[in-house]
Parts: sequence; structure tokens; C-alpha cells
Amino acid sequence: MIGEHVLVGFAPDAGGREALALARAVVARTGGRLTVAAVHPPDRPAAAGEAQASLRQAAALLDDQPAEFAAHESRGVGRGLSVLASRAGADLIVIGSRAGGARGRIAIGSTGDHLLHSATEAVMLAPAGYERREDLDRITVAYVRRPQCDEAVQRAAQAAAALGVALRLLTLAVGDDQTERLRDDLALAVRLAHDSAALDAEAVETELGEGDDIEDALHSVDWSGTELLVCASSEDAAAHRVFLGENALKMLRAAPCPVAVLPRGYT
Repeated sequence: MIGEHVLVGFAPDAGGREALALARAVVARTGGRLTVAAVHPPDRPAAAGEAQASLRQAAALLDDQPAEFAAHESRGVGRGLSVLASRAGADLIVIGSRAGGARGRIAIGSTGDHLLHSATEAVMLAPAGYERREDLDRITVAYVRRPQCDEAVQRAAQAAAALGVALRLLTLAVGDDQTERLRDDLALAVRLAHDSAALDAEAVETELGEGDDIEDALHSVDWSGTELLVCASSEDAAAHRVFLGENALKMLRAAPCPVAVLPRGYT
């Protein structure tokens, strides 16, 4: 289950605070460790000092919550977070949205773009304006019938069972997609969830969103205020790496909740 050791990328801005709020919510549910990271460019003493100041600000926001803190020198924030996560043994990297994005939606900047196309750990993104919530009530898996999504269903089912939250399997039918075939695929995914986590079939909800495009289809179904959307990596991803495909990227940008992306072959 992701969240046993969470590394959050922090900067002294809205995106950094929202990422920290989401990371705190994750470890509150999983009981995992929290590491707060600030990445700064090399060969700039002033930048190193600013990174340390950022970490002090994060510590103040955490109050007395236990956490580890790390400043790291790197030419890119995404690359630096990946290196730190690997060194620390983190299984999840949490970041916020870039500045200027619409409230309630995820906007991907250079850091997110790097992580979503090369990270070896799961990546979770907070939408703009995210506020800390500890009452996660449902995990939704974006599902199409392929091995990477089957893996995501298995991991999400295990997480839902461990956390005591609902599990929903969501498929989007766009344009002229054959809805009956998609419903049959969802039925097979329910059996997979049951077999992987001993969940009753009735405990797994399925839903088919329909629309003219991915955003319309995604918004045709209900979303709670305390939900997590899980996406699998593309079949083009290298083993044990994140690589977000075009359709999943559209879902991420339209999602009204935090989104987690699993590496290919995630265990």
C-alpha cells in the first residue's frame, strides 16, 4: 500500500502548502513516515539558505507532527525529488499544482511533468486550493482492460480494505465507445478486486462515465469531497517507472480531487 513513507516537495507558496496538507492527510490515514524536501539549484549559497528557510516554514506548519526534513541540490526539482525519494526509501512523492491553475484542478508544471514521465515511485498531486482532510471515504480507479490497470485495481483494492474505505472502478466511454463491452470489462475487474483483497463484490462500486470527451465523461459521475483518483501508468512506461499516457493526463487535469499515478509493475 502506498503511503508507508511519503516524501513531499515543499516550497513557500500555495502549491507547496497544498502538497504538505495532502501529504499529512495521507500519513494520517496510513500511519506512514513523512519526509519534507526542498530542492535548490547547485552552486548558489543563497538558494541553499532559502531551502533551509522553506523547511523551517514547513516545520512550523506541521506543528508537532513528526517528520524528517531534507534539502537537496539539483538542477531540476523533479529530478531532485526522485533522487531523494530513492535514497530515503519513500514509496510516494507528493507535489502541488503549479501557480496559476484553476482552483480545484491540477495544473502540471515542470516538476510534475518530470515526475509523471520518469519517477520510480508513485506520484500524487494536490489540486489548487486543496485543504487538509483526513476523512478519505473512497478510492476511485480509472480502469480500462489492460495489465497496468489490473495492477492498479489490485493495489487499490488492498489499500481500500486496509483503510476501510469504499472502492470504485470507473471507466469512461467517450464518443462511440461500445458501452456493453466496457461494462463487461468492469465486471471482470470487480472479480479481480475481490480476489486480491477479499472484498465482497457488493463492496466494490462500478461506474461508466459517458461524454463527448474525457472531461465530459469524467464529470458525468459524482465525486465526493474526500476522494482519491488512482491512475495506472501507460503501457509505454519502462518497468517500475511512471509514464502517464495522453488520456490519463487529460483525466488528471480534469479531476476534481487528488490524483495518484502508479509506476508500471508497482508492488
